[in-house]
Amino acid sequence: MLSCRHLITFSALILLGLPLFASSQVFKSQEASFKLETVAGGLEHPWSLAFLPDGSMLVTERTGRLRVIRNGELSSKPVPGVPVSAATGQGGLFDVVLHPGFEKNRTLFLSYAHRSSEGMTTRVARAIFDNNKLENVTVIFEALPRSGTSRHFGGRMAFDASSYLYISVGDRGEMNRAQDTGDDAGGVHRITVSGEPVPGNPGIDDSGINNTLFTWGNRNIQGMTAHPITGDIWTHEHGPRGGDEINVLRAGTNYGWPEITYGIGYSGIPITLSTAKDGMAQPLHYWDPSIAPSGMAFYTGLEFPEWQGNLFVGALKMRKLVRLKIENRQIVEVEDLLTSLAERIRDVRTGPDGNLWLLTDSPQGKVYRVVPAQ
Repeated sequence: MLSCRHLITFSALILLGLPLFASSQVFKSQEASFKLETVAGGLEHPWSLAFLPDGSMLVTERTGRLRVIRNGELSSKPVPGVPVSAATGQGGLFDVVLHPGFEKNRTLFLSYAHRSSEGMTTRVARAIFDNNKLENVTVIFEALPRSGTSRHFGGRMAFDASSYLYISVGDRGEMNRAQDTGDDAGGVHRITVSGEPVPGNPGIDDSGINNTLFTWGNRNIQGMTAHPITGDIWTHEHGPRGGDEINVLRAGTNYGWPEITYGIGYSGIPITLSTAKDGMAQPLHYWDPSIAPSGMAFYTGLEFPEWQGNLFVGALKMRKLVRLKIENRQIVEVEDLLTSLAERIRDVRTGPDGNLWLLTDSPQGKVYRVVPAQ
């Protein structure tokens, strides 16, 4: 006889149209054993994953395509209507997030690198996803000024409990821009779904701070998620050689880059001799050497009760999944998972089926589902 937990799993699999089997290899963490299911493959550098109410999924490819996975199959045709992105250097199509009221309004948001005669930048567009295509595509955010570099676009997004949208913009490889509050680079921006600055943003009453900026001193954030209980926005960002950070966002906070860092320059020469300064936030956790973090999610499902409330972070350079246990807003345990898989983990999500989902970054990228071993 199937247990209640297995019945829930079985129903969820039918709803998602996914295979009812997992790979034979068992991976073990300190808290649980698990397997991987390959849900889709053949994706060109997938970057972000979003779950639709009908059980299908949207996946962005950095090369500029938005793809649909429905009934367990990757659609051969990309979604039409996606804005043109600049897939050069670290640029391309980045995050896809659904409006909190998506089930009624069919609205979603895409972040991407955009090129004009004035250079490249990070943009966000709002669109309606209906009948398997995008309509009413409107640019609601553009980081200024543009520059000629093709690095550090940021591009992660998340909604808070008030349905305000947070957008990360990297320092564009020009580190001192992160300390200039009149520059959109090197920070996190908070806007309404129409693209307006949110009342209460630090720059609303301060002409020296751009009015959409929420934080600054951020090098290149590629992981962002809302805490399931407090609603706080948590982020991680790439350090240089060492110094990848996890932070909790606070309005008007300077996170220090490049005035303070636990990393050094790629040449081996220190960027600064300081790891702390008055008025600049300390990270909750940092990695040295760098793992090149990407993707970030709190586990909130029922399939792995041992992982409830744990934070999961993907790693590109170190090719692993990192589990972090948190107590009283402090990270008390760090565990590396999937090191033998040897794949670049680009995105991490908790799915509506109660499992953990992963994207791998390669020319033949995959969508994995993490399921209990038993």
